Amino acid sequence: MNTPPRAVVLLSGGLDSATCLAIARDQGFETYALSVAYGQRHAAELTASKRVADALGAKEHRLARVNLGQFGGSALTDPAIAVPEDEGAVGESAIPVTYVPARNTVMLSIALAWAEVLGASDIFVGVNAVDYSGYPDCRPEFIAAFEAMANLATRAAVEGARLRIHAPLIALSKADIIRRGSALGVDYGLTVTCYQADDAGRACGRCEACRLRAAGFTAAAIDDPTPYQPPLA
Repeated sequence: MNTPPRAVVLLSGGLDSATCLAIARDQGFETYALSVAYGQRHAAELTASKRVADALGAKEHRLARVNLGQFGGSALTDPAIAVPEDEGAVGESAIPVTYVPARNTVMLSIALAWAEVLGASDIFVGVNAVDYSGYPDCRPEFIAAFEAMANLATRAAVEGARLRIHAPLIALSKADIIRRGSALGVDYGLTVTCYQADDAGRACGRCEACRLRAAGFTAAAIDDPTPYQPPLA
């Protein structure tokens, strides 16, 4: 009996990473889900990551901790910086304050370390360069550069086991991501995407992440299972 290849999948607990995990499973990988507590304010997403990992049959789910919040510089890690709720922010060219400095570089590096220990040659990450916020570490150029670095910096690669970074969502619209995940059986009601979800995981409905998610379900003509917080008075 052939042993399936192993893959580490970065799993935030949000819509995109859940879809990415389902894609990795569908491609025949034995999946190892990795979530990272980096000091984010929307910690309900981490709770969701365990639900998603269990539902999609991850072989193992680990939570790594690194405190990027100690440096601040982002609305997602610094309570003194407000999460934008201005509709005009979506699609603007300026990098918004929700960008977390070096986040994807750090998370991919942790995934790379675990992959090397597991003997896995594949890492999946749910970055997207279409319906996203202009983050520089979500671009194809970044993924290609990180893969090149990984193949220079690891014992596994030097000894001949080439490492691959998969970003299967990078060119898909949010609607296409939702359609793909739905076809693969992803229960999006388990996921949390909101930048300022409450402790129960209910979305605010106002931040950029919420707006992109809601627009994606509308465009995909699929019912949105997102639980929302009560409207502000």
